[in-house]
Amino acid sequence: MLVKKLTLKNFRNYEEETFEFSDGLTLLTGKNAQGKTNCAEAVFYLCTGASLRIRHDKQLIRRGADFARIRAEAEGRYGPVTLEAVIFENRRELYVNGNRLIRSADFLGNMRSVFFSPGELRLILDGPDERRRFLNLSISQTSRDYCTALLRFQRILEQRNNLLKEHNFSLVEDTLPVWDEQFAMYAARIVKKRREYLKELSAFAAEAHAYLTDGLEVLSLSADKEYKGEEDEIARSLERELAANYERDVRLGYTTVGPHRDDVKIMIDGVDARGFCSQGQARTAALSMKLAELEIFTRRAGEPPVLILDDVLSELDLPRRKKLLTRVGGVQCILTCTHAERVLGGIPCTKIRIQGGKIIR
Repeated sequence: MLVKKLTLKNFRNYEEETFEFSDGLTLLTGKNAQGKTNCAEAVFYLCTGASLRIRHDKQLIRRGADFARIRAEAEGRYGPVTLEAVIFENRRELYVNGNRLIRSADFLGNMRSVFFSPGELRLILDGPDERRRFLNLSISQTSRDYCTALLRFQRILEQRNNLLKEHNFSLVEDTLPVWDEQFAMYAARIVKKRREYLKELSAFAAEAHAYLTDGLEVLSLSADKEYKGEEDEIARSLERELAANYERDVRLGYTTVGPHRDDVKIMIDGVDARGFCSQGQARTAALSMKLAELEIFTRRAGEPPVLILDDVLSELDLPRRKKLLTRVGGVQCILTCTHAERVLGGIPCTKIRIQGGKIIR
């Protein structure tokens, strides 16, 4: 997958600009807070329908504007595709090849992206929310079924939690089994997809981590909770768990079991990375997971995704920097940095200088 052209209007600090990317390495350079990351974020948004930096889309709209528009022209193995998102205060419109979509899930899979920035340390060091978010965004890019199941599950979870807060206990007892059946059905689909994906991710991440560390460290990933059996058996097991935790859920006012509570264990040399690794180890582990994501996307889609490296190379020592650039040599890469000469060392690239939300030509 190659992004040829990106047009931004009222997006973040951009009034209106059009970027043209090369098939290999495109370098977005300039001082801090000029808009380099905003451009990279726009590409990722068109791949996932979400931002890694904010929770509410309205924050993407340029101050003083009523809407923001992101539009990309891309080329994939099945031909050209145009993706567009128009973001308003309380809603958004998504388009593929000029056709407005009814379902957000249909936006996914038209263009794929792997995004890595210094902030990805959260993936290793922060709480379970970050790792679940990573899995959800990653799997959704390769499986619309997963995205659909996740959206429906989240709506059911919200309804179930609202019901648990009711003081009418007879209503709760009568209604809860209906929600529990649907909850377990969609939760089982999510669990099964995550289990399959995590097995693949763990193998590729271990290989990438050995490559980056010259075999000096061993990285392993696994689910913190094991669900046995196929989808039907997982669903039945979850229904039993929900029933067993009924009183606790009512007392607390929210659902205490299910995939929205699960986590991923990240181990380096058999030790929990979250509690004991250094920042350098965390950075390498997170990068290994992103390289694994890159490999999975390439294998599943039959073509590599767009790789976005946001101010990453300056955070790596020279050996790891060289290893990373060698590893991703055949992938379209959008790289942001402040000093190109320091991080690239003469590697050929297309340079785009940004200043104050404008391309300096």
